[in-house]
Amino acid sequence: MNKPLKRNYILGGLMLSTFLAAIEGTVIGPAGPRIVGELGGVALLSWVFTAYLLTMAVSTPIFGKMSDLYGRKPVFIIGSVLFLAGSLLSGLSQSMEQLILFRALQGIGAGALIPVTFTIIGDIYSIEERAKVQGLISSVWGISSLVGPLLGGYVVDYFNWRWVFGFNVPFGLLSLIFIMKFLHENIEKRKVKIDISGAVTFTVGVTALLFGLATGGQQFAWTSPWLLAIMAVAVISLALFLIIENRAEEPLVPLKLFKVKDIAYSNLASLVGSALLIGLTSYLPLWVQGVLGKNATMSGLILAPMSIGWLFGSVYGARWIISKGSRYTSLIGMVLIAIGAAGIAFMTENTPLYLLLFFNAMYGVGFGLSFTVYTIIAQSSVGYSLRGASNALNTFTKSIGQTIGVAVFGTLINLRIVAQTSAGTPSGLEVSQDDINNLLSPEKVHGLSPELWSELKHVLQNSLHTLFIVMAVLAVAGVLSVFGLRNRAPQAAEEDHA
Repeated sequence: MNKPLKRNYILGGLMLSTFLAAIEGTVIGPAGPRIVGELGGVALLSWVFTAYLLTMAVSTPIFGKMSDLYGRKPVFIIGSVLFLAGSLLSGLSQSMEQLILFRALQGIGAGALIPVTFTIIGDIYSIEERAKVQGLISSVWGISSLVGPLLGGYVVDYFNWRWVFGFNVPFGLLSLIFIMKFLHENIEKRKVKIDISGAVTFTVGVTALLFGLATGGQQFAWTSPWLLAIMAVAVISLALFLIIENRAEEPLVPLKLFKVKDIAYSNLASLVGSALLIGLTSYLPLWVQGVLGKNATMSGLILAPMSIGWLFGSVYGARWIISKGSRYTSLIGMVLIAIGAAGIAFMTENTPLYLLLFFNAMYGVGFGLSFTVYTIIAQSSVGYSLRGASNALNTFTKSIGQTIGVAVFGTLINLRIVAQTSAGTPSGLEVSQDDINNLLSPEKVHGLSPELWSELKHVLQNSLHTLFIVMAVLAVAGVLSVFGLRNRAPQAAEEDHA
């Protein structure tokens, strides 16, 4: 079989695996109420999402380093098997605790699949081809954010929530077959010393940090001794991790990556961009449903321009990074994100829907332009022996940005709501947590009295308005961060021989 055809099969397998790993974060959203209805445990529902993100974030750098030491193919196979096993077992879960455990297994698999996918692209395509192919892969993320909620809703309504996890198994197997059959590597045999101490301290530190952020202000008060102890464990473990990595022969996360200017600044921008992405997709639907009084389908449709814009941004980002350079392309992307963030920060309940669609489109084009650049920088700024770690660091940064973003933004929303309702509404009406939950439920909102509904709507509007202003400020910080990039097209590193 000729090389171009073989690469097409490999690319097809990579796009399938990327789509499945990306869509898994959004497709189960509409299934939440049905899952609780069958398995119970409403207090644990958020952990169905958090477990996936947390284990993916923790495992990403570990698998990235393993791919540098043992090759991309075995790590991809391990990741696929873990992901598919987690999917199958999630669909067979008999309790909420089982579902959370199996979602965590899925996340570990995704932590191998996503960075190794980007690394394989860096290995088999030249720098000129890489930009175009990366545009295709990035567009998969945009498509998944659009298709995920719609597909999840359809499967839940017409089949069963368990099929949300089961439908990806045959496609995952097809992806695995393509990679096993068509990807061939020549791995240089060498003795390696596994950075076990780094892996342990990193896993403990990041898990404690993300757990603390996810539960702070909700399951635990911020001043709780338990939460303070968890955060202390995180700080101590991560400090030990940095000391260990600085001395390790084969560090899990080579700290010298941060000495590469483009990698350092692109990861900073990725962190900001990912936090904005999770903020938009998590809290704009609250505005649409709670403030505007629309249904869940409408909130999904209002996010559609972001996904479509992402596709266009990915295509042009892949072209511009070669012709116009990294800084120019990512700067245009971050400026468009800032325009979208500023527009949403100034909207009111009387803002026309077409403006909301426009601001979402700006967000999408900006994400497509900028994220494409950051991934290509991760692929192209180092040679073969560090490319897996570099791509894993970029993926890990995005995961951390999303996890920290959703935790911090959620805490901000809760604090603002409590501040406005702790003494009742301005007219003296008492407010319970159930009233807030009912405001966000299209099925239950009609049970609120007209007076309470009107006042709670303004409480939610004020809370979300504060959040959107914070996001706009964060977007401006993202614009400033990309000025550190060099204004040239990424070039293949000298060690690029694979």
